[in-house]
Amino acid sequence: MDNEDRRRYLVVGSVILEVVTPLFQKKIENDYKTGGFGSLQEFINSQNVIHTLFHIRHGIALCCKDQINCRYPVAFAPLFSHQWNKLYSRKQGLCNKTCHCNYTANAVQLTDIDISLSSVIFISCCTLLQNEKEAVQMLREYKNKYLSHNTTGCISITEYNTLWPNLVLYVSRLDSDKVKDVLSIENRPLDEYLSNKYHTCLLDLHEQIESTTQNLHSSIKDVNSSINWLTSFLQLSFQRFDTRVQQLETSVQGLDTTMQGLSTKIQGMATRVQRKDTIVHGRVQEGDTTGQEVRNSFQRFQTSDHQTNDLITELLQPDLTSESSRHIIIPPYNEQLRKHGDQYLLGQITYYPNQQLKLDSLVNGGLVSDIKMLDDGRLVFCVPDQSKLLICNRDGSNIESIQIRGAPCCLTRINSSIVAVVVVKPFRSSVVELYDINTKRILKRIQVPGMKSACGISVMHNKLIVGGVRTLLIVDLHVKDRIQMIKIRCTPEAIHASGTKIFFKNHHTGFKSNERKKLKWYSFTEKKVQGKILSSDPYSIMSLRNGCLYVLCIDGSIRHVSPDLKHVKTVNTNNSEALEGGDIISYNAKQNTMVLRNKKILNIFQVKQ
Repeated sequence: MDNEDRRRYLVVGSVILEVVTPLFQKKIENDYKTGGFGSLQEFINSQNVIHTLFHIRHGIALCCKDQINCRYPVAFAPLFSHQWNKLYSRKQGLCNKTCHCNYTANAVQLTDIDISLSSVIFISCCTLLQNEKEAVQMLREYKNKYLSHNTTGCISITEYNTLWPNLVLYVSRLDSDKVKDVLSIENRPLDEYLSNKYHTCLLDLHEQIESTTQNLHSSIKDVNSSINWLTSFLQLSFQRFDTRVQQLETSVQGLDTTMQGLSTKIQGMATRVQRKDTIVHGRVQEGDTTGQEVRNSFQRFQTSDHQTNDLITELLQPDLTSESSRHIIIPPYNEQLRKHGDQYLLGQITYYPNQQLKLDSLVNGGLVSDIKMLDDGRLVFCVPDQSKLLICNRDGSNIESIQIRGAPCCLTRINSSIVAVVVVKPFRSSVVELYDINTKRILKRIQVPGMKSACGISVMHNKLIVGGVRTLLIVDLHVKDRIQMIKIRCTPEAIHASGTKIFFKNHHTGFKSNERKKLKWYSFTEKKVQGKILSSDPYSIMSLRNGCLYVLCIDGSIRHVSPDLKHVKTVNTNNSEALEGGDIISYNAKQNTMVLRNKKILNIFQVKQ
């Protein structure tokens, strides 16, 4: 779905709304004025017109008057309930039958009737030549086929090349002077506001209801998931509460035992004090020893009392380990294990093929725009033309999916179960959505002003990295609306964060050859952008856990870049088809596994030990 497809939809929609609809309305006005009617309301309230439209709407019915003409007219299109109610209101009728005499015309204006309703009135109630009828029928058919049931808001170049000459032809049949108006619209540029407005106007009511119903069903599923999650959370909380109560009871019992021991020792002390005057001097030392025991007992009592108070305080505090009081986002697993001792030679093959998956059978022929492997080995695919995320085991088993409202174009993993996805919304700005792969529910939706979906997405500590026009955008996951903007001199693509650097490539438009071949990075420590020219344009970037990079280039080769970014060498693939000609590459440090898509095959590589 590119901008040209959307522009073509806007052009055709503009012709229908700005030229064809007013033309139909004007033709109707000319006809009823020629017939001696002063207004549209007077025209549609006339016996012949109301009778004709009544039977188009209600079918065969015997009216109290004009029963000879009470038949179902041959109409090229139906008259729906909402259209009939726009034209007529029920009144106290003259008979008890289903009859047109029970209705009277509303004070409707020509501007109130759209192309669908005006075309029915035009053909059924006005005087037209045969070629004019054909033109009206075809223009309405084009509106329904290409616009009213088109939920994507796009028209392909193939459809447009067939449609456009016919639009010009049939408009010219009705009014040749309007052809210049049609041709003036042909090169109209894409206007987001106008495109959204026209799409809403032209989309058939049934399509809108169906879309709303789907959204409602999806919302109900979200509510059910939330209820299930809440039930599990409450059960866990009650279990924890019971455990804490048991711990409290045990501590209280211990306190009772300590107090009983203390009472016994106090009684013993009193007995010794009473005998103090009658015992010899050596017994006084025994009294001193007993006094020390009493002091020790008091200290133990105080310690036990403090422990009990601490336990009660802990019980009454919120459970900070529960999901309800945590941030949705858990600090991500640091996949750049730079202390790892692996130091591979540049250009040396460090992986061997482990598995292969056929993507066509896995995604039913859908388009795969991004792939990531989770820490447990599961694979997550973006399938934009099917509006879903697909999840499966690394062997292709246990396939599951998450339906997305929009087109998911790229993703990054946040932790072992949460992914962040850039989603393209029809006629709206792209957003970042966070999904829990296990529960299949959305956790958060983030609007990032200025974000371009084609730039890619990566994660660094608790922040998401996306891109815009000449900017890198840093989104803090733990602080709402905190977005840092880093100005750069190009529009970044294939964004990949590693350590303290954000790697990317130039967006190709307008750049010279050497600029397109640069691997670029922004360093947070040096606060600037640097670059290194490769022998081919970089296409996809990943980092290994020893800090070096694999850069997949547009010529299908893989460049191995040293951790200090000073040295580059082409990986010797030994003519391995699995390693040549790929277009998506990613790495999971926990699994020590590289994933590379080669045409319609997904190759999974394991590290050499």
